[in-house]
Amino acid sequence: QVELVESGGGLVQPGGSLRLSCAASGLNFSFASVSWHRQAPGNRRELVASIASGDKINYADSVNGRFTISRDKVRRTVNLQMNDLKPEDTAVYYCDAYAWWGQGTQVTVSS
Repeated sequence: QVELVESGGGLVQPGGSLRLSCAASGLNFSFASVSWHRQAPGNRRELVASIASGDKINYADSVNGRFTISRDKVRRTVNLQMNDLKPEDTAVYYCDAYAWWGQGTQVTVSS
């Protein structure tokens, strides 16, 4: 049984930062391919960033240069550092690994 749990969401002003974390039980995150997605109300879920098992990283154009995905092999988490946040980044953020999904964490960017 694999369980993913996201944390770190919240309310932040435009230009601010948040750090999301995804932890897993039943899966070794030190080597897994993990992605962060987001879904805003009325929108389709979209890929934000991914880190492959060999640590190749990809970002959506909309977040490239502002977001950083990283793997913490000690804590066995995959993190998403989000800087220079914009109102359009407001969404529920989900992590997924091999078709297992977390419950999501809300990120709201508003003044």
